[in-house]
Amino acid sequence: MSRPHNVPALDAPDIESALARMREQGLRVSAARRLLLEALFRADEPLTAEALAGSLDDVASVYRNLETLEQVGIVKHFHLGHGPGLYTLAGASVKEFLVCDSCGRVKGLTPVKLDGVRDRVREDTGWEARFTHFPISGLCPDCARKNLRAVKG
Repeated sequence: MSRPHNVPALDAPDIESALARMREQGLRVSAARRLLLEALFRADEPLTAEALAGSLDDVASVYRNLETLEQVGIVKHFHLGHGPGLYTLAGASVKEFLVCDSCGRVKGLTPVKLDGVRDRVREDTGWEARFTHFPISGLCPDCARKNLRAVKG
């Protein structure tokens, strides 16, 4: 099982601040790292390493660079079951995720939106729940409606 890195997220609201944070952490700003960050800043949703690699032949290099960026708090990853990890920026807009078991839709939420769930888990079990590395799965509103119509139909 993959485990999350427990490093604080670095605040990098734009590409230039992310590059500055890399330099502050002693990392070289290579062309590959810059391209990865540019792709993540352009993305509207978390992406797989393969999607981030695009037409590059060396996906292993993409994984190594993502791992390095995650170790310093610029990038984070999470998993949707048995599929590949999804990567996103770790910065100030920290998110936890919901994923639809039917259509695969991923919805990012600010952690405060799931505080009620976290409170209930703590009250019932004593566990401090996090949904950053493995999201909550279920049915999105559209798929839940379709499922209900199919059951009633």
